[in-house]
Amino acid sequence: MILEQLFHLRENRTSVRRELIGGLTTFLAMSYILAVNPELLGSTGMSKTAVFTATILAAIVGCLLMGLVANFPVALAPGMGLNAFFTYTVVQEWHIPWQTALAGVFVAGILFILLTLSKLRDKLINLIPSALKYAVSAGIGLFIAFSGLQTSGIIVANKSNAVALGNLHSPTVLLAIFGIIVGIMLVTANVTGGIFWGMFITAAVGMIFGIIPLPTGIISEVPSVQPIFGQAVTHLGNINSFQMIIVILTFFIIGLFDTSGTLVGVATEAGMVDKESGEVKGVGKALFSGALATTLGAVFGTSPTTAYVESTSGVAVGARTGLSSVFVALLFAIAAFFSPILTVITSAVTASALIIVGILMLSNVQYIDWTKFEIAVPAFFTMIMMLLTYSISEGLAVGFIFYPITMTVKGRWREVNALMWTMMVVFILYFAFVA
Repeated sequence: MILEQLFHLRENRTSVRRELIGGLTTFLAMSYILAVNPELLGSTGMSKTAVFTATILAAIVGCLLMGLVANFPVALAPGMGLNAFFTYTVVQEWHIPWQTALAGVFVAGILFILLTLSKLRDKLINLIPSALKYAVSAGIGLFIAFSGLQTSGIIVANKSNAVALGNLHSPTVLLAIFGIIVGIMLVTANVTGGIFWGMFITAAVGMIFGIIPLPTGIISEVPSVQPIFGQAVTHLGNINSFQMIIVILTFFIIGLFDTSGTLVGVATEAGMVDKESGEVKGVGKALFSGALATTLGAVFGTSPTTAYVESTSGVAVGARTGLSSVFVALLFAIAAFFSPILTVITSAVTASALIIVGILMLSNVQYIDWTKFEIAVPAFFTMIMMLLTYSISEGLAVGFIFYPITMTVKGRWREVNALMWTMMVVFILYFAFVA
């Protein structure tokens, strides 16, 4: 049987049926990205319908690579957090054209590929202190949640207090609040695909009360990706500033430990970690798949592609091989024909997804040793500065600057490796001459 030869189903004590159920579960859990990614990247001036197709293409390629090359029960798609950094920091704050930003994603992907093919892969991942990895993840969670509250109008700008509550009598704001409550209730109740169904219910209620216009259709031809396809390659020549180097480094660093961390977490859940060595079986191929997916995703026209922690939901119901990832790819392909529904996915609808994902990412603070002040300081500044500067890269930069300082003062300077000292200097230069 071909499937047995490709995925070793018996060896992994699974079946086609279990992998199908696992793939369907994972797809429902992460399908919100089909609405959120076009909404976010569309804010940069990119065509939302083209981004919709690019998102699907990146997910299909990523899932197929992860399934067929690595035989891992992990699904990939454009990552939350990285798409927010792409939109709010790189394009809107730094005024870098989205075409050049895509070129930055492409270069970061190439660096990721080269790293996965070298022996430096595991060393580089381990050189970044665990506390900072968790702080970056948690900080991105805060950032995403705040952007959801802001774009939906629940939180607005305020001259005296910087921010304040929005107009709670606005139908759009009330719809967003309703969606957040429904989404949280569904996820709390462990409903499969709770984030997706929360958005679905919110959109339905919005249409019933006339807050959201009805879609002109449900099924249509797959939207053309032409307006954004290949822009990453044709604009490589625009990467000629120190600011773009910071952009590439941020995409590369966050993408690296986001993907590796998710892979380890899902592999542990699936029992794919060697009990003696502690190594994850096939992690090299899995990381390569993620790197190649990011590079090709940039060519299609989307922000970095990464492994989705929602894959654990598929593993929880029995997925153990890459066949589940292949099924996720097929489901994304089917979803390509439902682009008209995008018109009902407004910021009020996506707010719940952003906030719930943010809450889930914030759980990583439990792994930071807050009792050690030299660790707590860089971790705190990483998270709080991401939120207050509205910039993921600047929060990361502040944390990376403080880490060598506090560790040195504490007498633990020998634990600070060359990479961290180098990053400290790079980010100081960035604040001195670019920011």
